[in-house]
Amino acid sequence: MDTVIQLFSQFGVTWPKFLAQVILFLTVYIILKKFAFGPIIAIFEERRKTIEEGQANAEKIKKQLADSELRCQEILRKANADAQRIIEEGRASSDASSQKHIQQAIKDAEGIIEKANENVELERARMVAEVKKEMVNLVVDTTSAVVGKILTESDQQRLAAETTKQLAA
Repeated sequence: MDTVIQLFSQFGVTWPKFLAQVILFLTVYIILKKFAFGPIIAIFEERRKTIEEGQANAEKIKKQLADSELRCQEILRKANADAQRIIEEGRASSDASSQKHIQQAIKDAEGIIEKANENVELERARMVAEVKKEMVNLVVDTTSAVVGKILTESDQQRLAAETTKQLAA
């Protein structure tokens, strides 16, 4: 024990000052833990949750886009099947009908195919625009939540333009 006391005294450590410093350190630590560390950790946890929600929403939007692609393909497949059926009916009735009726049936079938393709493209374009709009809103909301401030109109437009470019690529 004497060697420890002698060692401390060689380094200039005195027991009263050492104990005072330990008590001061513990006091500062407890105060920081209560008033600084807790709120900072809560802010970090809130940001983590916000980012997780943003990622979940992005996955949801991707899933909706995939579902809409499947619906578009199903509509197109159905339209093609209907067109083929009409064409086949037109060909089957060609023996009983004149050449003029055959041409009309083929034109009708092609018109149906064309309208179906137009409808599919319009639906797809609308859904893509809707998904892009949701992604832009999601990026702006997530960015403003992470940054911790409300974005100005010019910031929102700039983020929207950048997100649109990235989604288009």
